[in-house]
Amino acid sequence: MSYAVKEIYATLQGEGAQTGRAAVFLRFAGCNLWSGREEDRATATCRFCDTDFVGVDGTGGGRFPDETLLAKAVAAVWAAGKPDGGRPLVVCTGGEPLLQVDDALVSALHREGFEIAVETNGTRAAPPGLDWITVSPKAGVELVLTEGHELKLVYPQAGAEPGRYERLSFGAFFLQPMDGPDRDRNVALATAWCLAHPRWRLSLQTHKLIGLR
Repeated sequence: MSYAVKEIYATLQGEGAQTGRAAVFLRFAGCNLWSGREEDRATATCRFCDTDFVGVDGTGGGRFPDETLLAKAVAAVWAAGKPDGGRPLVVCTGGEPLLQVDDALVSALHREGFEIAVETNGTRAAPPGLDWITVSPKAGVELVLTEGHELKLVYPQAGAEPGRYERLSFGAFFLQPMDGPDRDRNVALATAWCLAHPRWRLSLQTHKLIGLR
């Protein structure tokens, strides 16, 4: 299988339970809930995405003809950061990474020594062998993935209230305030919810707060 990749870059994980951890972000092109083009946003299933996942023109991006070449490209980005210990982490994201992440790529990344995390909207089945699964549900969309390591709900979303998900089998439940012009209000709303419902933890996009990609 070939892979369409928007970008590959080193950063710190900015959200959820692994906030602050060094990682390589492997951002795949394409999503099943929005084309990624602004002219289609108003009619998309998911309308609040803040990520550019169109095309393969980002840093380190391109079309990779097989899993080995892609895994080696990810490993080269990690090595360029001169890590001094700790297991390498790759975060497969998008767009929707589970449109492309498959058994072959999971095996290739593991051969390069990576712990593999996936950030998904939960509408696609996950291949076996993933080390960390983050599901971020979207309103009006049926979840196929109903268990994992963390559920990270962008908040607020009409039709995707926290109570709809808290009986699912996840190790941790996070509310992440929706970015945009109402961000301050959404932070306050998410904070209030977490204070009143201790099952939920607040997740802030710390990479944005410190100006990190």
